[in-house]
Amino acid sequence: MPLAYPQRASIPRPAVLLDAAAVTAGLTAAVLPLADPGHLSAVVVSVLTAAALFAAGLSPVTRGAPRPSARARLRGVVDAAAAGLGLVLAGWLLLPRDRLDPPSRLVVAVALGGLALTVLTVLTGPLRRTGGARCRVGVALTLAGLVLLAALLVGAAPDRAVLLAVPPLVGGVLLTAAGARRAARSVPDPPALPTRAWPRVVVPAVAAVAATGWQLRDGESPDVTAVLLALALAPVLVLRDLIRADPSSPPAHLGGPPAHLGGPPVRPGSPPAGHRLADLGRSGAPVDRPALLRALAALKDAPAPAGALLVVDLHGPGAVDGQQVGKDVLAEVVRRARAVVGPGDQLADVTVSGFAVVTGVGPVLAYALGTRLLAALTQPCQVAGGALRLRVGVGLAEVGDGAPEDVLRQAELARRRAVQLGRDRIEWYDAYLEEQLVRRLDLERELPGAVARGELDLVYQPVVDLADRQPVGAEALLRWRSPVLGTVLPAEFLPVAEDLGIVGELGCWVLDRACRQLAAWSTGDRQLWMAVNVTVRELAAPDFVPRTAAVLDAYGVSPDQLVVEVAEPRVGAELPTVVARLAGLRSLGVRTALDDFRAEHASLAQLRRLPIDLLKVGPQLVDPADPQRTLIDVVVNVGDRLGLDVVAEELESVSLVEGARRAGCRYGQGFALARPATAERVEAYFEEFPSASR
Repeated sequence: MPLAYPQRASIPRPAVLLDAAAVTAGLTAAVLPLADPGHLSAVVVSVLTAAALFAAGLSPVTRGAPRPSARARLRGVVDAAAAGLGLVLAGWLLLPRDRLDPPSRLVVAVALGGLALTVLTVLTGPLRRTGGARCRVGVALTLAGLVLLAALLVGAAPDRAVLLAVPPLVGGVLLTAAGARRAARSVPDPPALPTRAWPRVVVPAVAAVAATGWQLRDGESPDVTAVLLALALAPVLVLRDLIRADPSSPPAHLGGPPAHLGGPPVRPGSPPAGHRLADLGRSGAPVDRPALLRALAALKDAPAPAGALLVVDLHGPGAVDGQQVGKDVLAEVVRRARAVVGPGDQLADVTVSGFAVVTGVGPVLAYALGTRLLAALTQPCQVAGGALRLRVGVGLAEVGDGAPEDVLRQAELARRRAVQLGRDRIEWYDAYLEEQLVRRLDLERELPGAVARGELDLVYQPVVDLADRQPVGAEALLRWRSPVLGTVLPAEFLPVAEDLGIVGELGCWVLDRACRQLAAWSTGDRQLWMAVNVTVRELAAPDFVPRTAAVLDAYGVSPDQLVVEVAEPRVGAELPTVVARLAGLRSLGVRTALDDFRAEHASLAQLRRLPIDLLKVGPQLVDPADPQRTLIDVVVNVGDRLGLDVVAEELESVSLVEGARRAGCRYGQGFALARPATAERVEAYFEEFPSASR
């Protein structure tokens, strides 16, 4: 198939060579099915001729890159060897062993693996959008199709199997033509893109594992060659990690003294200008000034990009008096940090609230550096008036193909996560971490004002008597229908509401809506209860009991129709206050419940102190297959002695419902009985039980 080029005064030499290569490949593909085994050597010569012509035609239309350093070239060779071995192993396992003799099978596997590696390398390289890159991929696909066709014919594969070679042959020639046409134009190539490293690691590994699984599925065990290929991967992978993590060859730009990003370099024993004493006790200083970005850019632009950024957060007591104390603390931080970091590492933005470290070592050694910094900086500092212990959080991000600003943002997100989790820890950036933090920021931005905007909603899940399956009440379940974030469940947004100090506002809305709905359902002889969940913080509010009484009075609801639930795991820290508020509710006639009860010794002992009416247990206590099943007997017996009714919740199967009934639980709640639904649907459900009452 001749390759098309733009109209020119003369046909360029690359066009002639690529045309000749395409014709040779086409003739070879046509002759292969007709050749007998005795003439296959001529076919091999034809394939090699096509490869040579393709190579000669490619050299003028491919753009070269600056010659990398020896270490970068070695790393490239080792990376290619690791990926290539995985692809060769996959080819060896997938080729028919009973149709090809071992030497031919190995040659074909190496050829296919090498060509696949070429395609993978080009498609993930920085010049993957250029015409030359398309030519290389097309040539590799064409040659792979020829090799595959030859292997299938030599192995006497079925006629249909030979068709597998058609797509790479045709697609390769077309892609070569398109790439050559683009390369022949006078328009400049697009700029270089960041190298995609992960496909070069993941694709060969997945191919090898999938091929191994395919062979094992057919009942075949790996042969000696497959084992040797797999074993050959081990030293290559070790060498690759050693090259990446070698700290003896730091980038040249990291050899200078540590720099403070807002002023002069930091010198041992003296704090930089502009230290901020007031920052002790804050979450940490921002790290966004120009010198740090330059250091990260230098790492990224190295021939073999590697390294990491550590952002260290320092948090001390809120009351630190005197300028000299701040200077002493900062001087000690600088001394300890310089004693830990390597000669090629760079300190930046050193203040009493934190600093950054740019290192040229790989991720494992960077994490070890963070561990050493954590150990050194958490030791008490001797200052005027006694010892001061700093709490330290470290965020770590690798220097990859992204912009320096992206690395900085990633390390800062990891630092923030370390602070959220209590400090004295190292957090490593990953995409999931960023999703979590971005989600948290979205929740913090959208949740305030949700009540005023009418975005909150209640659904109701019926509670039934397990003896006769009659409904006795319902639990009000809060949902946030955000137009930006979609439906958000309480488990996600209530912790944010507590941090923002608006959980009381949400609780007031829930109590009001639940009581209004309860009043609408309480008609005629039907007397049902409504359970609402409250947090310990809500319950501890001084006005909670009188506010509840006011809502009940406003809607004319009998107090004994309201059940206030509080989660048992949160009770311990505020036990005296919780006891007082629950007692106040019961004095009104409101019933109380302990949710998420854990059948532990401390929990059982605590029951005697809590003025409650209902005890809610999870499905694990009534599941016949769960080891905790034996504890339900203890819980039911204790409940009987204390006059408590036991409610089994989250019953999502018939066996769980039956297990709860046999265990002695009076009430049940869960998908197997009734799903949460809107007020209208739950009312229709209640209509099916005219005699339903509490």
